[in-house]
Amino acid sequence: MTAPSGPFGPFGPSDPSGLSVVIVGGLHADARRAAVARLLADVPGSVALHHDLATAAAGTVVRTVRDATGVLDAGEAPLVNDCACCALREDLVPELERLADAGRTPLAVVELWDSVEPKAMAEVVTAGGLTVTGVLTAVDPALVLPYLGNGDDLADGGLAAAATDQRTVADTFARQLEYAPVLAVAASPEADDEDRELLAQLHPTARQVPIGHGDPAGPPADDGLTVPAPRRRPVSPLAEAALAGFDVEAAAAAQHPACALLPAEADAHGVSTLVWHRSRPFHPERLYAALEDLTCAAARSRGRFWLADKPDTLFHWDAAGGALCVESAGPWLASLPDAAWEMVPPVRRAAAALDWHPEHGDRGQHLVFTSPGLDRDGLEELLESCLLTDAEYAAGRDAWQRLPHAFDTLLEV
Repeated sequence: MTAPSGPFGPFGPSDPSGLSVVIVGGLHADARRAAVARLLADVPGSVALHHDLATAAAGTVVRTVRDATGVLDAGEAPLVNDCACCALREDLVPELERLADAGRTPLAVVELWDSVEPKAMAEVVTAGGLTVTGVLTAVDPALVLPYLGNGDDLADGGLAAAATDQRTVADTFARQLEYAPVLAVAASPEADDEDRELLAQLHPTARQVPIGHGDPAGPPADDGLTVPAPRRRPVSPLAEAALAGFDVEAAAAAQHPACALLPAEADAHGVSTLVWHRSRPFHPERLYAALEDLTCAAARSRGRFWLADKPDTLFHWDAAGGALCVESAGPWLASLPDAAWEMVPPVRRAAAALDWHPEHGDRGQHLVFTSPGLDRDGLEELLESCLLTDAEYAAGRDAWQRLPHAFDTLLEV
């Protein structure tokens, strides 16, 4: 009979490398710092690493290493190639390797700077041969709608990760929120039911964990068979989430528009999510004319769509803060020769099979709109008006490809 080890093992993490890495990100800086402080308090011997990019314009990045008692080390790293991710790759991974080699740290908490996105850093750390056991985005529910509605450039608020950073607050926050499988949720007196519902509908598959202590389970009942570990500290819900495990490849696949786990239909507390599926292509000119109205119809919209004049291209729709990004996401599977299917990831083939059309294959419209006060009827009517009419559809593909190529200029930007 042996003592149960739990997610940390008897005295440290169960990972054979001896070091678990959790990434904590988010533009809600107060919530992020609170989540990191909670982890440091809950996991004895853990440390947090943070690279401050506020001085990036001057060509340097300030690195600090701290534990629950305060700062242990601080220094500067050069900004490599005017690229924040490059600087972090060059400085963060060696620092994590040093901690792993020393063998005294059970958990390294990588606290990302405000606008750094967790996807890039999770991939950097994993590529360095280290184990990412969790990715958390810290959120204040009361700030979700204001941040999703903020179309300002990051640079305008001093949040750009580099001089060439052209992202906006809204699209950066949306990606931070939707990539992480765990949301560390701050206690927010200002948040109401609508705020919490909006958060739940934007990322319904996420595990939401309060940043506070929570209520960890007490010791197991004495059944006469199990020998309890002596003086083993209960694991808090936040620490448990940080060590639950993380699959970088699966997380990337879940963001690809062809197989993304998009929100489902919902309507509660004044917040709605409309899921719109159709198997008929858009008329490029009518859709282009409706872009502004469609973009502003919801706080957040995303998905994939099909243009009649470009029947082989899967397009990605990504809108937040009143701004829309449309880009090619490669070919529809139905446009590929059979031999090429073996090179397509299984998750992509499985996702295509779920919506396979006998004539069009995986081509189709799958757009999701989430917002308080969503005008569902008006939005559906507008979307329907952008599809090919019966006569246009019956004319066939040769005629479709002669339609005005309204999106060419937008796609070249």
